[in-house]
Amino acid sequence: MDTCRIPENASKCSGNTMECFKVLSTQAQKISIGILCGLFGTMCVFENSLVLYLIFSSPGIRKKPSYLFIGSLALADILASIIFVCSFVNFHVFNEAGFSKEVFLLQLGGVNTSFSASLSSLLLTALDRYISIGRPSEYKLLMTRKRAWTALGVLWVSCATIAYLPLLGWNCCVLDSACSELFPFVDDNYLSGWICFVVLLLGCIIYAYAHVLWRARQHVAYMEKHQAQAGKQNTRMRMDVMLAKTLVMVLAVLTLCWSPVLALMVYSIFARLSDRLRKVFAFCSTLCLLNSMVNPIIYALRSKELFSSLRRVFSHFRRQLKASEESPEAESTHKSSVIET
Repeated sequence: MDTCRIPENASKCSGNTMECFKVLSTQAQKISIGILCGLFGTMCVFENSLVLYLIFSSPGIRKKPSYLFIGSLALADILASIIFVCSFVNFHVFNEAGFSKEVFLLQLGGVNTSFSASLSSLLLTALDRYISIGRPSEYKLLMTRKRAWTALGVLWVSCATIAYLPLLGWNCCVLDSACSELFPFVDDNYLSGWICFVVLLLGCIIYAYAHVLWRARQHVAYMEKHQAQAGKQNTRMRMDVMLAKTLVMVLAVLTLCWSPVLALMVYSIFARLSDRLRKVFAFCSTLCLLNSMVNPIIYALRSKELFSSLRRVFSHFRRQLKASEESPEAESTHKSSVIET
């Protein structure tokens, strides 16, 4: 039996209705959500910050458009983790619902902007691999750093514009329309449009990678037949194929983590959700954090350039640690020699 049903009239836009979206009824559920968000969020920020450091601290890596797009993906995941964890835990665990409609939509816009930018960055990376493997002789002319930065600028502005439409007026309070059962103040038509936007991005990514994998298989077959002629071109082909396979793994993880959330969003548009399904949605939302946490691990394990950069960072850290441990001994030896003199 549902304990709190979302009103279907205009009063659903009142502040009291926020209580109906607090679906975690027991202390165990709140503790579980808090632990999951804290663990996934902390690891996500640490890992993606490390990826950004490895990319922009290495001149050879940061000059490549592929890694600029991966850097954008890491930045989006960091922002999404911070905003999502703070707002989600504050609302569901600490039961803070005293903020205004504008503040809530501002937070929701930040989460949507970050997650949309993460997905869009993956699309740009897919297109980059599409061009690199499909038209290798023209890649450097087509994919320049200037074009890469321009594409990233358009990406972030577009994602922010779409995400903040509810704050700008496309919400059920202003339009006096049907509200979503999953998000306070969000118009059902806007939620439908945002889902279509996400599905379109996923469709474009899948199409691009289907072509990339097909060409990658051709390249692998070519390299196996021409081992004697292996050189710089084949080395670059191997790197392109490796990076393509790496990003396919990223796409697979993203699809697995986002499918439950998108499925429940679609279901909420066409049918009423029970309290149990809304609790399931709350827990499935943490899978988005898991996705952002797993991506950097895949980069570190699959990208030789990032892995080499990571090894250099650890080697430098060990040398500094060793030097700091030896310096007190050297200083004490110097002091004892002075005393003896």
